[in-house]
Amino acid sequence: MPDLSIENIERISRDVSRQEITFSHLLEDLIDHICCDVEDEMQNGLTFSEAYRKVKQKMEPRRLKEIQEETLYAVDTKYRYMKNTMKISGVAGTLLFGFAALFKIQHWPGAGILITSGAVILAFVFMPSALGVLWKETHSKKRMILFLSAFLTAMFFIFGILFKIQHWNGAGIILTLAGISAALFLIPALLALGLMDPENKPKRPVYIVGAVGLIFYVTGFLCKIMHWPGATILSMGGLLLLFVIVLPLYVRVSWRNEKYIKPEFIFLVTGSLAIILPSTLLTTSLQRSFDMGYYNNQGQQQSLYNYIDENNRTYMALYRDSSSYTLMDQLDSRTNDILKLIGSIEIKMIGESEGEPGNPVENPSQIIQVENGVVIDFSLLKYPFHLSPVHDFLLPGTTSRDGLEAAMADYRTYLSGIVPSEVFKTLEKILDPSVSLPVASSEGRKISMMSGLHSLALLKTSLLTTESCALKYLAEDK
Repeated sequence: MPDLSIENIERISRDVSRQEITFSHLLEDLIDHICCDVEDEMQNGLTFSEAYRKVKQKMEPRRLKEIQEETLYAVDTKYRYMKNTMKISGVAGTLLFGFAALFKIQHWPGAGILITSGAVILAFVFMPSALGVLWKETHSKKRMILFLSAFLTAMFFIFGILFKIQHWNGAGIILTLAGISAALFLIPALLALGLMDPENKPKRPVYIVGAVGLIFYVTGFLCKIMHWPGATILSMGGLLLLFVIVLPLYVRVSWRNEKYIKPEFIFLVTGSLAIILPSTLLTTSLQRSFDMGYYNNQGQQQSLYNYIDENNRTYMALYRDSSSYTLMDQLDSRTNDILKLIGSIEIKMIGESEGEPGNPVENPSQIIQVENGVVIDFSLLKYPFHLSPVHDFLLPGTTSRDGLEAAMADYRTYLSGIVPSEVFKTLEKILDPSVSLPVASSEGRKISMMSGLHSLALLKTSLLTTESCALKYLAEDK
């Protein structure tokens, strides 16, 4: 029977050790078992390399790890408890999340309780038990950063999504922490693990480019959720790196000499779908549906504005020859002055959101000047949820807001002099800017431009409604 040399045994020992077999007695038994199998194959006239390759082909890639897990499960009560806890909590948390999604879509009661319970189970039961199982199976200090960063990223992401769905304060901060953890710790830890493996030397450039692509994608995904600028560029850059450069090169380097499909290929396809599908759903469902809800609301406001304005024009035309027309025309002129002022604020807000920081667009293409003011084509806005415009032009204390409030105060003073006090008291309530416009938040929460534009639309409609009531009084009084 042919014997293995010391070099042959050392090679087998190194390969088995790379499988992270930490159970000492099992490590020796596995090495001895593989050596015996190789010697049996060498009896058929094969060289060591041929015999060893044949033995490895007979074993599944994870078979040695599975043997260790089965051994630990049989002899280690603590490991068995952690593994059972991990399995049960993982299934329970996932089921709760699934039912929560169903209840949320159907608008059934209990969705909030289900998703909260699922998040708590996954974050505080499944993730710690999984971390304990991984440590028990590897005892690798080199992988501890990877395990901890994966644990923190997953926990932050789960609770970030929970807070976002439940509309709780702090969702943005938690999702930001998840993105930072993934970009600064998890992905670099995965990259370091791949670079340390000497057998992966041909794949190292692919790993580096892939890590950069993942960091771009994760950052873009986070910016998309938080409505921060740059989301499209980062996401597209990450996806192009991953699927135009990394995926073809990885396939070429990994399987150009392989004649059969390896399990890694299935995981690669699944992982690719895990990246593509959330991006597609986020773009089509979250972005389009979410934006269109605002756009439809703004369109309805514009239709109402046009309707009241047309009624006012028609009403004034009926009394053009009356003695009250001069006063009606003065009122209409003052109303139009404030509407033009509001239109100028809208132009400034959109110009800032569409331009570069410190360099706003002078005449935004999204603004259409019409006879009765300005009309905004919301579908052309690049950053409809930009946070700076409201902060710079619409909050109390800004120059635009102060000018608008002063103009509204003059308008109220003028109106109080041409209509009776009882009529003015009713109209004054809807002319208060604080009723329609945003106020400074004590919590420091910023308001998106779409919300600010909606507030201005409400104020314009209130002005036209006030004008309509005042015109009717002036016409009937004369």
